Amino acid sequence: MTKDEQKRLAEAFRKMHQAPPLLLLPNAWDAMSARIFEAAGFGAIATTSGGVAWALGFPDGEHAPWSEVVAATERIVRAVHVPVTADIEGGYGETPEQVATSVTEIIRTGVVGINLEDGTPRADMPMRSMEDSVARIRAVRDAAQVEGVPIVINARVDLYLKNVGTNETRFAETVQRGKAYMAAGADCLFPFGLADLKIIADLVKTLNVPINVVGRAGMPGVAELERLGVTRVSTASGPSLVVMSTVRQIAEELRTKGEFDVLKSAIKRPDAQQLFAPRPK
Repeated sequence: MTKDEQKRLAEAFRKMHQAPPLLLLPNAWDAMSARIFEAAGFGAIATTSGGVAWALGFPDGEHAPWSEVVAATERIVRAVHVPVTADIEGGYGETPEQVATSVTEIIRTGVVGINLEDGTPRADMPMRSMEDSVARIRAVRDAAQVEGVPIVINARVDLYLKNVGTNETRFAETVQRGKAYMAAGADCLFPFGLADLKIIADLVKTLNVPINVVGRAGMPGVAELERLGVTRVSTASGPSLVVMSTVRQIAEELRTKGEFDVLKSAIKRPDAQQLFAPRPK
């Protein structure tokens, strides 16, 4: 991919955040899932840190080696012609400078957006300070400018995921962090773990910025979320977990029954081959 092509995809991806219509992003974990989502008609694709890590043989949570994550992301980008945004968790760096290095490397795979978390795996410090989080977002934006790619920064706010504070303080701090992150260079806010529709609607009205939520089983559909003012819906690790569940079912039936009817719903091999046939750029 040339830099001009990457810039064009980045600009197209940015425009997709000017809802309505709402941007529905499926999360891929390898070239196959990405190509299937593209073939289904999705205009952009996100990666899932969990799905990528599991496919590489590691737990989620920045346990997969960064070099392998970068290589996996590059394969996903190469497999499709639509914009790809990458989930890089906390940025694979303890300092803003280290995060900037990670972002530079992931941009060079051809992605046009990233997710960046402000939560941590530490029980004694579940959230990064606002100052640290802001500095990391600024470092990401600066790195993108150096690379000449106007990536979309989806700043994840993990207060609801980590269950920090009370309902009132959690909302107030999400608003405070949201304003600070947008001022630092973020383009979209991602209150991960927030599923309460009233709070989502209140957050949209209070901040008046693009909001990303996760689409999960039991939630209303795209039309209702769009009515609430949500800009972007992603599926996180959901699709990869469904596929893992299916593979587990196949394994259990093959092992316990020794019968093969569990394979009857498989896509036909010629269709799979056609899905990966060379395509003009």
